Amino acid sequence: MSREIVVADASCLIVLEKIQELPILKPLFGEILITEEVKAEFGLNLPDWLKVRQIKNRSMNDALNLNLDKGEASSIALCLEISNSILIIDEKKGRRIAQDLGVKIVGTLGVILKAKERGFIDSIEKILEKLENANFRISQALKAKILDHSEGKTS
Repeated sequence: MSREIVVADASCLIVLEKIQELPILKPLFGEILITEEVKAEFGLNLPDWLKVRQIKNRSMNDALNLNLDKGEASSIALCLEISNSILIIDEKKGRRIAQDLGVKIVGTLGVILKAKERGFIDSIEKILEKLENANFRISQALKAKILDHSEGKTS
């Protein structure tokens, strides 16, 4: 089975950079593709494992831009061009549109869970606290669910 190609929207990159956890993406996924729009939104120098890929289907991108910001629209458009891809995206409207178009998605919290399961981070609680301190919104119900899930995976 071939490995999924990971495409990231800016929100995950920005919040993980803000809490100094961006490097966990590399061992989890290896190379991650981003668009020029996401690179511009991220606004910082890119680590060598974040690769900028051009979108071929500009009309799809333009259509998505009517309802989403440039980074989300371009990320979804790129995923639609790549078979066996998964998109890291957090914004609710973008997630819904991506799913409606058949794009496989994961959010920042799913990435954190995966990092914990694979042993790349020690404490989900510490990461969640850092995320909340960085104004990343997490409902108490979702937080409890994530902590329950992570505790079930450790032993």
